[in-house]
Amino acid sequence: MAHYDYLLVGAGLFNAVFCEHACRAGKKCLVVERRNHIAGNIYTKKQEDIDVHVYGAHIFHTSDKEVWEYVQKFASFNNFVNRVKANYKGTLYSMPFNLYTFEKLWGVKTAQQAQEIIERQRAELNGKTPQNLEEQAISLVGRDVYETLVKGYTEKQWGRSCDKLPAFIIRRLPLRFTYDDNYFNDPYQGIPQDGYTAMTEKMFAGADILLNTEYFDFIKTCPHTFGKTIYTGKTDEFFAYRLGKLEYRSLRFETQYLPIPDFQGNAVINYTEYEIPYTRIIEHKHFTFGKQPGTVITREYPAEYTEGSEAYYPVNDEKNTALALRYDELKKARPDVVFGGRLGEYKYYDMDKVIASAFLLAKQEKLR
Repeated sequence: MAHYDYLLVGAGLFNAVFCEHACRAGKKCLVVERRNHIAGNIYTKKQEDIDVHVYGAHIFHTSDKEVWEYVQKFASFNNFVNRVKANYKGTLYSMPFNLYTFEKLWGVKTAQQAQEIIERQRAELNGKTPQNLEEQAISLVGRDVYETLVKGYTEKQWGRSCDKLPAFIIRRLPLRFTYDDNYFNDPYQGIPQDGYTAMTEKMFAGADILLNTEYFDFIKTCPHTFGKTIYTGKTDEFFAYRLGKLEYRSLRFETQYLPIPDFQGNAVINYTEYEIPYTRIIEHKHFTFGKQPGTVITREYPAEYTEGSEAYYPVNDEKNTALALRYDELKKARPDVVFGGRLGEYKYYDMDKVIASAFLLAKQEKLR
């Protein structure tokens, strides 16, 4: 019977970072992953010599210098800058909302002109405290920006009408009164030149890995012993849904190869009208400035989560947040298990925040 210091459930980014720290500290790690590959949702694979982001676009960005210097140890990043475009009824707008956007909407040329229009439209609420997401969005950006670039996209994303969604889902909608169309404000941004899968392979290099392995089946007949389990699956599933089921949103992807050099001229174009069922089209070669003769595109469709589908992100409304806190109480009775990542912590994390969270756990475990 082999003994491992850590059983890592899930081969995504959180466990990759933790595993690298643990192995470097001389600990033995066993990874079990139910998919047939490592890297979780940041998994990339070659298709027609193009790195395809299989589970949707992942652009690495951070303001945390320590995180940025850490990932540089495992991958060479290019200088990709995310400049998203939004298609609304055939017209392309710049994202996030900036003077390019406002010029296309209203024909304005100055920040003052745009600010005056937005302030007039925000006054529609007449001082009323927003009661739902629609009112919250209008209070932040006015009705024109909301109806053109927020409403349809958000309703597709959440599968609910904006006037039925809680206001706190949108805490801020950034307005830029310059022509800066860099989607992120972070100083560090890019894409691994050899893909995210190659990056995470280096992080897992010191571990034993079992793919196509369901944790709950594995643990019943497991021949090994473990010091601690790092669990990145669904919290409610771990506790056999004892307190009820948490809600998640899922995604469906349609990926196709096209024998043309370019499809849309940009890595990401959002589709913000409700009548178009997908939220965006990704053209993967643009993430790495590809010159291949063909191109690969992916249409991304939001979907209700059902058992057997992938849980991509939590529904952090009041009801689910309260239920997640009750599950947090159950976790306290399992000091042998640490819950991490988006599903384990029931939080929406960007990649740099996932890494920072894994850093914190490694520090708590005295691995760094």
